[in-house]
Amino acid sequence: MQVNATDSYFTFKKKLNIAYDVGGSESAQYLSKRLENYLKVRTVNSDKGDILLSITKEENQLGDEGYNLSVSDNIRITANTETGLFYGIQSLLQLLPVAVQARQDFKLVGVVVKGTEVIDRPKYKWRSFMLDSGRQFQSPEFIKNYLDYMAMLKMNVFHWHLTEGQGWRIEIKQYPKLTEIGSKVAKGKEQQGYYTQAVIRDIVAYAKALHIDVVPEIDVPGHSEAALCAYPELSCFNEAPKSVMAFSPNLFCGGKESTYTFLKNVLDEVCDLFPSKYIHLGGDEAPKGNWNKCPHCKQKIEQEGLGNAHNLQLYFSSQLASYLKTKSKNVVFWGDVVYHDGVALPDNVVIQWWNWRGYKDKALQEAIKRGHPVICNTNYYTYLNFPLTPWSKYQENRTFDMRKLYEENPSDVSNPHDLILGMGCSLWTDWFVQEYMADRRVFPRIYALAEQMWHKGDRLSFDVFYSKVKNMYPVLKGLGIDYGPALMEEVPDNYRWE
Repeated sequence: MQVNATDSYFTFKKKLNIAYDVGGSESAQYLSKRLENYLKVRTVNSDKGDILLSITKEENQLGDEGYNLSVSDNIRITANTETGLFYGIQSLLQLLPVAVQARQDFKLVGVVVKGTEVIDRPKYKWRSFMLDSGRQFQSPEFIKNYLDYMAMLKMNVFHWHLTEGQGWRIEIKQYPKLTEIGSKVAKGKEQQGYYTQAVIRDIVAYAKALHIDVVPEIDVPGHSEAALCAYPELSCFNEAPKSVMAFSPNLFCGGKESTYTFLKNVLDEVCDLFPSKYIHLGGDEAPKGNWNKCPHCKQKIEQEGLGNAHNLQLYFSSQLASYLKTKSKNVVFWGDVVYHDGVALPDNVVIQWWNWRGYKDKALQEAIKRGHPVICNTNYYTYLNFPLTPWSKYQENRTFDMRKLYEENPSDVSNPHDLILGMGCSLWTDWFVQEYMADRRVFPRIYALAEQMWHKGDRLSFDVFYSKVKNMYPVLKGLGIDYGPALMEEVPDNYRWE
């Protein structure tokens, strides 16, 4: 990012003309809606206005998501795409009073914005926030709020974990028992429910307007107890799992052709709901105890010359990835699928590197060696469900604060390989992290993650960065975000993460 102050300034008057050229109308309408409660706003298709949004193909340094923001006696945002204009608008909003950023009542007329010139573009094309809706069900309103927060932070991928042992949350019309039974298998608070296809389409459209791509995760073959409660015939021994509260060897059977038919039919509906070029298929934490005993799996291993159950999972994953390739989709798997040599995965596979605790950077290195793009999303330190101090099942070794995240995050690669697609962060909802508990885990630490996803070049010192974050606290408060402490030394005695 390049930022230069100038001697000029812009003053808001009672009437504001937002002008746009060819292709900028979407951004103009967005900005108009953000400011219409403060001023009389008019949008015009013109090259002259108080605020001018301009799309150009000449400034190659901006890429697809970069922008140039210039504030003088007028305001001009230039970008190569509507997405770039959108991020320029987010930066412009950050120059306005706290009340405006927080969408509160305010008299904007007469407010002066100091002159500045900003040239900015992101480090990574993939900047994701993952929400675990499988273990805990969140309302559509909650999800839309977090999409708004993502836009504010210039994050562009909503990774939506929709299936889990504790719940199947996505309506699949061909298999109604997935939601009739699978959405109700866990009995805790906020563990019942699913998203209809109409609700999903609405959320996808809401995200699209914020330039956010929604990537669904259908986790297979493990973490599938809820689905197997609904359709036990898809398990190795035709039995429903006895418990859904922890991951187990109750996997989709890798030896039955009916499993592949079922999952391909599910993916047909998933692809219809989500226009994203990416579909996440999980692949993590799949204990092979049942596969090692199952006659169907043993037969498949022998027929395909796979040798062992690990290769059966790679075969299973490859079958689904190859199917999605026929639909022009890329497939994301957690790093577990590259820990060992075996069946080669198709070239449309992306690896999400997560298990730093168990395997350090093995998934990163193995994925690059095999030519697969990588998303950096390590459990140290991008898992926002890890609190700052111990809580519930989260002991000392699963805690971190903003300083540790900012200074020691393994996912923050300083000189990323060309195959590193980007970086993600996650809010898992293990151990009953309910809606009202989310904000204090996510904020303010997510500011450090957003910085690492977006910013190229040398970092500010932590103290300087943290001072900028603290300047955002009034905005968070105005938005009704129940943010938590940032540093371990700031956590009050007996602080309650719930």
